[in-house]
Amino acid sequence: MLSSKDLIDIRRHFHQIPELALQENETAKYLRDIIGSFKQDYLELKTIESLPTATLVHVNGSNPTRTIGYRCDIDALPVTEHTGLDYQSKNLGKMHACGHDIHMTVALGILNYFSEHQPKDNLVFFFQPAEESENGGKIAYELGVFQGKWCPDEFYGLHDNPQLPAGSIGCRMGTLFAGTTEVNVTLKGKGGHAAYPQLANDMVVSASEFISQVQTVISRSIDPIQSGVITFGKLTAGTIRNVIAGEARIEGTIRGLNQSMIKKIDARLKAIGKGIAISFDCDVDVELNQGGYLPVENNPELTDNFINFMKNNKKIEFIETKPAMTGEDFGYLLHKFPGTMFWLGVEDDSQLHSDTFNPKETSIEKGVKAIIQFIEFRMSNN
Repeated sequence: MLSSKDLIDIRRHFHQIPELALQENETAKYLRDIIGSFKQDYLELKTIESLPTATLVHVNGSNPTRTIGYRCDIDALPVTEHTGLDYQSKNLGKMHACGHDIHMTVALGILNYFSEHQPKDNLVFFFQPAEESENGGKIAYELGVFQGKWCPDEFYGLHDNPQLPAGSIGCRMGTLFAGTTEVNVTLKGKGGHAAYPQLANDMVVSASEFISQVQTVISRSIDPIQSGVITFGKLTAGTIRNVIAGEARIEGTIRGLNQSMIKKIDARLKAIGKGIAISFDCDVDVELNQGGYLPVENNPELTDNFINFMKNNKKIEFIETKPAMTGEDFGYLLHKFPGTMFWLGVEDDSQLHSDTFNPKETSIEKGVKAIIQFIEFRMSNN
């Protein structure tokens, strides 16, 4: 079995070679090289021609009654690292600022154990590209990857959490992560001279009114007991102070804890767009793109089983967590297969996606052991 030092060395190598969504070529090669060094008696590796950086591994069970799936993501973010670590990113402008290097290492530790200790049930490990963007989970599903022996009866996956103690496990019933939708709004009117507004149609004013009206969606259209967020992070219009802008573009994001809430917010934004078009006699195009970033909604029965095991295991520190407004494309797969997503505490003062994110490496071995114990417990309970 991989030692604590082995796991840390693997993680540090991953950390030095971050690659963006659908470009994870060196990462995938390193993953496959490590998997190839494991005992192969029970393993079968699968690649996908149309998704070349994805890797699946099937572990043959000794007396299978089900197939348990485990997913981890492998891509990085377009962030320039400022940790000052000896093993910081070698790829300028790219960083494992979301901890996917931790995710991969934990998954390899679990797979290594079961390559040496044949499980009772079949296992499928999915090393997924393109979580941060491009909907890697959705792409894989639509390519028909999860069929036959590669189809999990239940699916599990983790995300690291710097706000939790290193090596602790966090989870909750219901929604763990929000669903997210990208919002792009284009408004087109008529440009003109700043001194003659009556001869133009000012899209700065129209865009401002659109943004103001959208602020009422959460406060007046959504159940206050639930939670939703709409943030516009970018507004582009005009070229110079004394020219009225004839076009504006707004970019933002919607976050919601269930899919029906997201659909309701989507509908309200489109309705407001139509109203602005009429009120300001302009063209308004509201483009909404959710892709595979559906809410991460944990299966009630499997999650209750998972939480009870973690709570009752004296070797594991379990923390019941609140839902987070961050997005995760594992939500798409959990809408196709029953399963559970959970947190692995990595204890750091810096937050996910920050250029100083530096998770505690002691979390890796603790996470590996906790998940191995859960999978063995799950296989012993039909």
